[in-house]
Amino acid sequence: MTDQVPPPPQDEDENEVLRAAREQQAQKEAAEATEAADREAAKGGRKIGWKTAAGIGVGSAAVLAALLYANRDKIK
Repeated sequence: MTDQVPPPPQDEDENEVLRAAREQQAQKEAAEATEAADREAAKGGRKIGWKTAAGIGVGSAAVLAALLYANRDKIK
């Protein structure tokens, strides 16, 4: 995301279709690189168990409920 490639110098022959094709190709290459990095990270990494995921969900719901409760007078 932060490693965006600057566009090449604009030629007079490049129209919007060629520019869109070039941008799509760059986006596809970036997505493939990200997927490869994710696969490498998943090989040696530790996965989240269902109990941890459930705890995160419950915690998020608790934070949301607390925010709604704290701002109940402002919502009207």
